[in-house]
This record gives sequence, C-alpha cells and structure tokens, in this order.
Amino acid sequence: MPGAFLHPFSAPREERFLNIVAGKGALIWDDTGRDYVDGIASLWHVNIGHGREEMAEAIAAQVRTLAVYNTFHPYTNPWAEEAAARIAALSPFPEGRVFLCTSGSEAIDTAIKLARIAQRESGHPERQIVIGRARGYHGSNYGGTSVQGIPANRDGFGPLLPGALYVPADDEEAMKQVFADHGGEIAAVITEPVQGAGGVWPPPPGYLEFLRDLCNAHGAYLILDEVITGFGRLGRWFASQFYGVTPDLIVFAKGVTSGYVPFGGVILGPTAQAPLEADPGFILRTGYTYSGHPVAAVAALKALEIQEREGLVERALEIKGWLEAGIAGLQADGLITDPCGEGAIWGVSVDESPVAVRDRLLGEGAIVRPIAPNRLAMCPPLVITESQVERIFTGLRKVLLPH
Repeated sequence: MPGAFLHPFSAPREERFLNIVAGKGALIWDDTGRDYVDGIASLWHVNIGHGREEMAEAIAAQVRTLAVYNTFHPYTNPWAEEAAARIAALSPFPEGRVFLCTSGSEAIDTAIKLARIAQRESGHPERQIVIGRARGYHGSNYGGTSVQGIPANRDGFGPLLPGALYVPADDEEAMKQVFADHGGEIAAVITEPVQGAGGVWPPPPGYLEFLRDLCNAHGAYLILDEVITGFGRLGRWFASQFYGVTPDLIVFAKGVTSGYVPFGGVILGPTAQAPLEADPGFILRTGYTYSGHPVAAVAALKALEIQEREGLVERALEIKGWLEAGIAGLQADGLITDPCGEGAIWGVSVDESPVAVRDRLLGEGAIVRPIAPNRLAMCPPLVITESQVERIFTGLRKVLLPH
C-alpha cells in the first residue's frame, strides 16, 4: 500500500520511490548507500550543491536568534530587508522593490496580482488579461496553472483564472494577433526566458526583444519567470541580463537559497513599482504568513554569498562547455536529437520514453529529468565537476545504445 505521503506529480497508487537520504556537492545517496550524480540539481535549483556546512550554521544561528515573525505592517526584520536589497542589487533594476514569499508558485500568482493591481492603479482597471506561451510552466497554484502552456497540467482542476490566454511558443504573428484583438485589455505577458519544464527551449533570436517592444507599444507589463534561470544558471545573475531584455517584473525562487530553505519573490521594476506607490492611501492587500521569513532570508544571503565568493555564476559557462561536449558526442552517434539549451541548462530528445531512459540511467548512478513526450533535461549544481558530468554522459551512452 502507498504510504501516508501523497507525492506531487506522481500516481497516487505508486509505491516505489527512490529514498534519498544524503547529499554532498553534486552527489546524492539513497538509503542503500548508493551514490548518484545529481544532474538536475534536485529540481533545477541546488546551485551551490548539497551539504554545505556554512548554510547549516547560518540557518541554525538564525533559528536561535529569531526563527519567525510576520512582516505585515507595522513589522519587519533586518534579514528580510537585507535580502530584498541584495536581490534587487543583483537584478536589472537595483532600485526596484522585492516582494517576498516562499515558492515560485506563490511568486507567480503574486506577479499576476501585482500586474493587475498596478494596471488598475495606473487608471486601467480593464487590463486583466495575462498571456502565456505554449510549453511554458509557471508553477502549480491556480494563477500559474491558469497561465501555463502545458495542457496536461491544467486538466481536471475546474474553472481556472479568467482572462488567461495562450499563444504558440515562438509564434510572433499569433502574439501580434492577440494584441490586435485584445490590446486594451491586456495586463501582462508572462514567459520563461528559457522554457524549462516544457522541455528546455531557449527563445528564438530576437523573440524576447519582440515581446518587450510589443508590451511597450500596448501598455502591457512583461513578466519574466526566472524561477529556474535566476541566480546564475545562464552565466549571469538573471537571464534578463544575459539576453539584454529588461522586464517590468521578475519572478524568482529556487536558486536564491539553492533550496536550503523555501524562498521566492517578485522583483518590481520602476514601471510596475510606481503605480503602487503613487497613492499614499493605497494598501497592497496580498501577502503570506511567511513573507520575509528570517530564516529563509538568511539562507538566501548566505547562498548568494557562496555563489559570489566561489564564482559559481561564471562557472555556469564552464559547465556549458562540458554539457555541450557530452551532448555532441551522443548526437554524433545518433543517440539523441534536438539539443537545445543555454548556460548550465540543456535538453535533448530521445526516440523512446524519457521515463524509461531516466530509470535505466539511475542504474548507472546518474540522474536526469524526463519531460514528456521525449525530452531529457540536464541542469546540474554549479559545483559539479567535469568528471561528474562525464559520468552522466557515460551512463547515457550505455543506456541509449541499442540492446
């Protein structure tokens, strides 16, 4: 019989799970003592690697000092204030404001709410529509479920958020048509700079610039979902800096603490910030019990310190070279197709079930992420070594060769 834990994105009747009990660097161990190269950084996020003692020390010290207190008016804490300032300083808008929560899904829903309320406070309450792209993944709360472009993840949950529209992932003409039909009602466009859970698909050249220009022309906000790409994955702190496109709001989570404590948020640039600050009597009536959680804030500050001190943002480009070399070898032998990626996040296609490939690869001591219908994703910790990357590809070659 299944255990008491109802697992996310799993069959409720499933009984077989790999029991992970320890981690260090880019390796994890199961309860039999077997080690695996963590080729997906848990779920796109353990940038600094597993088992960092200084993270444990910083977190424990904060628990002893002040574990938690709410940040609704009139309360705050110095760690949340410092973390927000640090995150803003790394972003494309260092004078921006940062709303804090505990996950990417919460942050996505908050970004949608902020875009709509900022439109209202700008004198445009009619602007309610949020446009998403096919293949886009934006978390699993109701707002993010509504605007994401993976139909299977929307199926069966009943009526979703009104005002959500979808366009084909890279179709500029389709996006132009939506704006032609609804331009005066559009609050925002939301997109991942690199689509992750949809299969790892970077944007076509010029596409993000196109979205920026279209939003500018019609008074819509551009929201970049950087839950995966933020904090070094592409060799810059944010993908918006890598691509040279400045959005109005940035959603972040995952890598900000490398997952050591759940943490996320929304960075508001000046265009979204100003309307919320214009009326001194306006109250932002959204937030969470754990917004600005002191322990999470300290975890973020320490994780970002480690990334900066060890040059892990720049190291993503070195990892890119290792991944590209391994992928090129598999492609040359006809074992994979459609390699796509950027920095330290890549995806490839296989001609069989990606879950079956993942399962066989576990037997070789390495982990990649299967994505339906035929993609394998790699997004390793930024501390992974070249030999550990080679171990992933040695395993892939073995399990993909004809039997």
